[in-house]
This record gives sequence, structure tokens and C-alpha cells, in this order.
Amino acid sequence: MSRALSYFAAFIGALCAYFIIHLFFSTHVRTMRNDVIQGFLIGFGLAFVTAQAYARIKAVKINGWITMLGLGKPGNGMFLRAAHAQLFPGPVNVPEEAMYWWTNADGAGGALSGRHDYVMHFPAGQLPPNDAFWSLTMGTARNCFVPNPIKRYSVSDRSGLLPSADGSIDIFIQNAAPTGHESNWLPAPSGNFILWLRAYQPGEAILDGEYTVPPVVKAKIP
Repeated sequence: MSRALSYFAAFIGALCAYFIIHLFFSTHVRTMRNDVIQGFLIGFGLAFVTAQAYARIKAVKINGWITMLGLGKPGNGMFLRAAHAQLFPGPVNVPEEAMYWWTNADGAGGALSGRHDYVMHFPAGQLPPNDAFWSLTMGTARNCFVPNPIKRYSVSDRSGLLPSADGSIDIFIQNAAPTGHESNWLPAPSGNFILWLRAYQPGEAILDGEYTVPPVVKAKIP
């Protein structure tokens, strides 16, 4: 959730509070037309602010990655569905079919940007457990695919990632190709970007909330 969106939600909340106070304590002459318009605006604003607040309560954020357990389950209440829509726009699945994480910040809290080089390190045996496949997808700050010379928009367990000698896997996330590690390169734009991690038919460790996605870390300059 971006800081700009947080500020916008706070502004909308303050505006609703002003309208409510003004409605009950003002001595101005009221008309049905004005009351209907103000009621509509207040209702819309309070719904937006409530969804934003509930999304922050229900979200789980670890190592900069944001997820939400119970995403897409039938029978979810109105507020939970609204919270889901704030964090994960677009179609979603029940957890047993797919789990999602996203981040626009590195493990230290800095905004992800193509001005820096990053590494995502998966220790041996610590790739997202699943019975189908997993993928890590790159997007611009507006969540669009990033044009790049090798036409690679995501990496996964099907994209030929090469492990290190100890069995771990490093994914190199940067604008320019990493010399000697092109097979594990996820091309980034020159500006800010967002990452999505998806696990399809996730394993029990993910469904139980025990699996931790590793942070995106700035690469050390040799």
C-alpha cells in the first residue's frame, strides 16, 4: 500500500468527518437535494476509508512482502472482500488454488528501483512449496509488464533457473543483464517497479502461514 494512498484515505476520512459535523451542528438551511448529495459522498468516503483500514488490519507483511490469508474464500464478508480488492485488484482464487504476495520495497524498506541491483536468495530447498508451479513477475510502478531485450517478464520453476553449488537459487533483479547470471535475470525498468510472487496449488507450509518469502536485497557492490 503506497504512502500516497494512505494520505488520500486520511484526507477522505477527515473530509467525511467535516461533512458529518457540519451536517449536525450547522445552522444553515438544509434542502433534500443537498442532504442526498452529502449522504452519498459521506457513504462512499466512509466505505473507502473502512476498506483501507480493514486491509491494513488483515494484511500480513514480512520481509517487505504483503499477502492476505483467506483470499477469495466463498462466504467472506463484505468488509473482507473489500479489503482483498484494495490489496489484490483483479480476479483471485481460493488459497488452495493459489497464494499471492507483492512488494514495491526491498527488505530494508526502500522503494524498488531500476537504479539499483537486487538479489532474491532462496536457500536450498526453500523455493515456494507447491504442487503445480510458482512464478515471480516483474511490473512497472503502474503494474504493467516491463519491455526488455530478452522478452522475459517473469521467472519460475519452469524458466531454467540455475542453482548455486550449495543448491540455493539467486534471482538477479536489475535493469542491466548480470554478467554470468543471465539465466537467473529478471529484467527491471529504469524506474520504480513492483514484484508479484504466486504459488499455484501451494504446499501446507504456505497455507499454514509458516513459509516466509525471502526479502529482495540490494546487491553488494564488489
